[in-house]
Amino acid sequence: MSNEKVWFITGASRGLGLEITKAILAAGDKVVATARSTKDLSSIEKLGKPDHVSVALLDVTNKQQAKEAVDQAIEKFGHIDVLVNNAAYGLLGAVEESTDEEIRKMYEVNVFGLLNVTRAILPHMRKQRSGHIINISSGGGLVGGEGWSVYCSTKFAVEGLTESLAMELAPLGIHVTAIEPGYFRTNFLDSTSLVRSGIVIEDYSETVGKMRNLATQFNKNQPGDPAKLAQAIIRVANADQPPVHLPLGNDTLDMYKQKTAAFQQEIEEWYEVITKTNYDD
Repeated sequence: MSNEKVWFITGASRGLGLEITKAILAAGDKVVATARSTKDLSSIEKLGKPDHVSVALLDVTNKQQAKEAVDQAIEKFGHIDVLVNNAAYGLLGAVEESTDEEIRKMYEVNVFGLLNVTRAILPHMRKQRSGHIINISSGGGLVGGEGWSVYCSTKFAVEGLTESLAMELAPLGIHVTAIEPGYFRTNFLDSTSLVRSGIVIEDYSETVGKMRNLATQFNKNQPGDPAKLAQAIIRVANADQPPVHLPLGNDTLDMYKQKTAAFQQEIEEWYEVITKTNYDD
């Protein structure tokens, strides 16, 4: 029996999705690579042998399209071993600067789109009593940051979904992992993956304004290597006991350590208030 895994990846045409797709094929596994554009899909098809790569048109916000893409994958390969929920984008702006349309559109992709694809694949993984769902979250799913408030809120949602889903699916032999990348050298900070709020309020110049400038300077100079991230994900998918959380990058790890240290200090300072809220009986 072949040990080749079948992977299903959303947002596979560029950035981290493309690097992960390349790494999967180089490892000898099979992949169903999905994207919103047929033009992007034609370039993906050339990355591997026809019996190892399949492509499907998929806008993750379209629930019916998600089901059809999954059905197509099952028809071609018979099963799906690993789902990588990668499709997402960022919004840079203060909460007050972000429009209702900007916020809702990002939630449709980053949260509800992830749910659409996950729910389409879960019946197949339950039937086979195996599988691994890998959600590409963000360091912004562990630690908030000025200018990223709404984006972080979508990734915090992914973190909560991942933790709870891992508990629900563990008895069925299905693993769930959140990958929390820091700043990796992809196109995330340029206009293809990042929306900047059109409204700019001067009162936020010292916080969100500085972050806008930093994002411009940081674009294409991020410390993380996407190819190494892809290899880390392959390693997670092959682990007997994969983690529920995997922060990737020294920047993410440092920020999370600072957050937990500050959180612990607050608990100690407010310990009496925290522990005096139960009924006296």
